[in-house]
Amino acid sequence: MSAPAIDLKKPEPKPEEPQEEQGLTNDVITKYTTAGQALNTVLKKLVPEIQPGKKVLDLCVEGDKLVSEATASLYNKAKNGVKVPKGSAFPTCISVNNIVSHVSPLHSDPEIVLKDGDVVKVQVGIQIDGYAVTHAETIILGKADPVAADVVKAAYDAAQAAMRAVKAGNKNWDVTEIVDKVAKEYDCVPVQGMLSCQHEQNVTDGKKRILLNPSPELRRDHDTVTFEEGEVYGVDVLVVSGSDPKARPDESRTSVYKRANDVNYQLKMKTSRATFSEIQKKSGAFPFTLRALDDEKRSRMGVQEAVAHASDKVKSDKSIKDEELQKTISAPLRASKKKNKNAAAPAS
Repeated sequence: MSAPAIDLKKPEPKPEEPQEEQGLTNDVITKYTTAGQALNTVLKKLVPEIQPGKKVLDLCVEGDKLVSEATASLYNKAKNGVKVPKGSAFPTCISVNNIVSHVSPLHSDPEIVLKDGDVVKVQVGIQIDGYAVTHAETIILGKADPVAADVVKAAYDAAQAAMRAVKAGNKNWDVTEIVDKVAKEYDCVPVQGMLSCQHEQNVTDGKKRILLNPSPELRRDHDTVTFEEGEVYGVDVLVVSGSDPKARPDESRTSVYKRANDVNYQLKMKTSRATFSEIQKKSGAFPFTLRALDDEKRSRMGVQEAVAHASDKVKSDKSIKDEELQKTISAPLRASKKKNKNAAAPAS
C-alpha cells in the first residue's frame, strides 16, 4: 500500500491586515515644516532689530508684520473650495528682565524702551491649517552681566535637555527632573508652574502637559502622562537666577488673550459680540493681542465681558559638570532612521 502523498508546497501567505497609520501624516509634517521655515525667516529679520533704544511696541508691531509677510505666499490654493487658514499662532511678545513672558504692548500702554544690559525674551508663532510652531529665545543687549549669562546659558541647556527627554516611552516628570538638574548646575531654578503642552490641530494647550518646578499642590493636580510616537509638544523652559522660583503678577495691563474653547456663553453686549466675531475671523483658536483688532478701545470693552465670565552666544563661567547630563545634551535630537542590517550567520 503506497504512502499518502504529501503536498510539499508552501501554504500561500495570508494577506496582511491593513495597519493603522502611526504618527503624523506627510501632509501634517509638511505644514509643520513649512511653518517652521517661515518662522525662521521672521526671526532672522526680527532679532537683529532688538537693540538698545528700540521701543518694545515698535518691535512687536514689526514682528507681527513679518509674520503676515512670511505667510502671505503660503498655501494660497483652496482645497475643496476652502482656503487653508494660516497666520499668527502667537503674537510677537518681548519681555524684559524680570518679566517672565507675554508682553505685547498696546499703543495706549506706557512706553518701554530697551537699554544696554537688558535681558530680552522674544516669542512669536506661526500656524498653517491649525498646526502651530512657536519659538522663543533670550538676548542680552550689550555686555552680559555674569549672573545674566548664567541664567541664559542655564535656560538654553535645560531646553536642549528637555527636548531630548520628550520621546516615546518617557513620562512628563522625566522632563521636569532633567530641567531641574540642569538649572542647578548654574545655581538657578526653573520658574515654578511653567507649562509645556501637547500640540494638536488648533490646540496649543493639549491635555498632556509638562510642569516645571511644581509645588506639591501643583504636582498633585497634574496627571502623569507617557509620551507617544507622533505627538507634538511645545517645550517652554524658563529659569531664574537665585532660589525663588515664583512668578508674581505685574502691574501691566493684559493685552494677550486666547479663546476658551471649552466655555460656551451667550454674549449680551453688541460690542462684545462684534469683538468676538472679529477674533474668530482673525485668530481662530490661537492667542491674539488686542492690538491686532480694528479698534483697541472697543476691543478692550468687548473682551471684558468674556473675561469676567470665564544659547551659545552667551559666555558663562559655569558649565554642566554632571556627565549624564553632558551626554544627554550632546546626543542628536533625532534618532537615526537607518535600519541595522544584520549580516547572515556563516553556514556551519
